[in-house]
Amino acid sequence: MITTVLWDVDGTLLDFNAAERAAIRTLFAEFKLGECTDEMLARYSAINISFWERLERNEITKPEVLRGRFEQFFGEYGIDTELAAPFNERYQVTLGDTIVYLDNSIDIVRSLRGKVKQYVVSNGTVAAQTKKLDRSKLGELMDGIFLSEKLGVEKPNIGFFDKAFEEIGCKDRSEMIIIGDSLTSDIRGGMNAGIKTCWYNPQKKPVPEGYRIDYVIGDLKEVYEILGI
Repeated sequence: MITTVLWDVDGTLLDFNAAERAAIRTLFAEFKLGECTDEMLARYSAINISFWERLERNEITKPEVLRGRFEQFFGEYGIDTELAAPFNERYQVTLGDTIVYLDNSIDIVRSLRGKVKQYVVSNGTVAAQTKKLDRSKLGELMDGIFLSEKLGVEKPNIGFFDKAFEEIGCKDRSEMIIIGDSLTSDIRGGMNAGIKTCWYNPQKKPVPEGYRIDYVIGDLKEVYEILGI
């Protein structure tokens, strides 16, 4: 029986790619950097993912992620890398301007209220996630919000989950499940924490070796069957 759901946000409840594209194009105009092409956006996305994966492996710090991804991106396209810090500062705010729900996630989360406990577990910055959760109304539907920046440790590290579980007060981890799109952050984190894992995989990517994945779903509505609701 599952009584507690831990939700990832970016790429699970909300379309992060849409928000990312909109924010960067808005800021390219604001900083007068010219056109940001689809090819440039794709390159930035790849750089960004690589930096977050390094953070998850404890190879770099979050400030190094936030600044370094734009320094590398700007450097590759001949843009002044001194703009990386102010660009990132504005990016954290602008990222929350575009809200696109995946699989009508707002209705799913709302319908689960009172049936299971629901919590946000995210590595996103406090500035970006607070705005997203407020504007999307997802935050007010949750029983709690756990952001790595506040906890002082990132998913998938066990310390993130230990701190969250201490506040939640759930003693039986067999009743908990994490639902997310990231294998390295959400699924690995769930494995480290000893809870059930659900990989949100709408692209139907092959299931890799080395992961204990209890459920694989392509649509968030499939959680109803998992939860027996």
